[in-house]
Amino acid sequence: MLSPLARPALKSSTCRFCGTALTRSFANLGATPPSNAYLRESDLGKPETFYPLHAFVCESCFLVQLEEFATPEQLFTDYAYFSSYSESWLHHAEAYAEMASARFRLGRESRVVEVASNDGYLLQFFARKGIPVLGIEPAANVARRAETLGVPTLVRFFARATARKVVQDGGRADLLIGNNVLAHVPNLNDFVAGLRIALAPQGVITIEFPHLMRLIEEGQFDTIYHEHFSYFSFLTVERIFAAHGLRLFDVESLPTHGGSLRIYACHAEANHAAMPAVALMRAAERAAGLDRLDVYEGFGARIAGIKRSFVKFLIEAKDAGKSIVGYGAAAKGNTLLVTSGVGPDLIDYVVDANPHKQGLYLPGTHIPILAPERLTETSPDFIVILPWNLKHEIMEKAAYARGWGARFVVAVPELAVLP
Repeated sequence: MLSPLARPALKSSTCRFCGTALTRSFANLGATPPSNAYLRESDLGKPETFYPLHAFVCESCFLVQLEEFATPEQLFTDYAYFSSYSESWLHHAEAYAEMASARFRLGRESRVVEVASNDGYLLQFFARKGIPVLGIEPAANVARRAETLGVPTLVRFFARATARKVVQDGGRADLLIGNNVLAHVPNLNDFVAGLRIALAPQGVITIEFPHLMRLIEEGQFDTIYHEHFSYFSFLTVERIFAAHGLRLFDVESLPTHGGSLRIYACHAEANHAAMPAVALMRAAERAAGLDRLDVYEGFGARIAGIKRSFVKFLIEAKDAGKSIVGYGAAAKGNTLLVTSGVGPDLIDYVVDANPHKQGLYLPGTHIPILAPERLTETSPDFIVILPWNLKHEIMEKAAYARGWGARFVVAVPELAVLP
């Protein structure tokens, strides 16, 4: 592995929501490059920049967060993640569009706006119903794909200024969506204030994000990477939204991304009735100790055991003459591999269905990324599923590998060799 070049933080070590000094460690994972900083072959002889991957918990508001070492412009302006390459995520998006259209009675006079709309994976389903849509996406390469699906897209980062432009150009949103974007926002207060500006008086915001409670319960340390600035509980996100005049009136637990929440928000004075799920979620998180510092400070001790089990398996399999490859060049996989010290000596290559990643190399480890067809050419003994949240989808896609006796492996939340 190339020697890391350390970079200082861009911001001081204070909570990005409430400004409290960050002194309480949640998980110290050493130093890694940005998880989506894939390399070309010509980059392999050059030094990489590694940033400290150390998550802290705010002792005042319990927001778990990383310091900001790279700007959003560096991380997201040219992005390799395209949502539409996951079939299960497309099904999730289509089901959401059906539900939201019916629940909130959306039609041709409505306006649906999505923040971080990626390649139009979601808004296309509203557009097919004749509902006016607008995507907001900072990655121009991804936004171009959305336009081909009939999803008009504004190429900008979302904040107060963008919200004002959206309102000026087309009016406020009746439904304002943000899926897996809240964690990517370094300036939370500017972002949430922008949501309030862009929302119609009786409009609804829905935001989906990985649930911190599940991360802690299941040891999902690999979901910590530089592109995720913050990690949220319901208790904390409710406090953040309330500080900007927004009220959470409903919440759902989702299986996506290893366990997520979908929150429903409105203006504090809007007439959306609070659903019982809100009080139940508050109670569940308090019972899990998410309002106590000791629960957060004890998380780091669990990480070492998960990594040891994974590396031990890889070494023993290699010593037995077995071949091992990975499936899915996912950000969470890069955190697992880099922080575990795993390179091409243990995992021969990784396959990924996204052609924008094929032919590149994983950051930090320099493991090559190939097309899935490579599996049939080499017939590996073990296939490590790096995006373990998609294990069922991947095992179905690669079911043919069982024909030569291949076994599937996941490392998180615990090592498992799957049939």
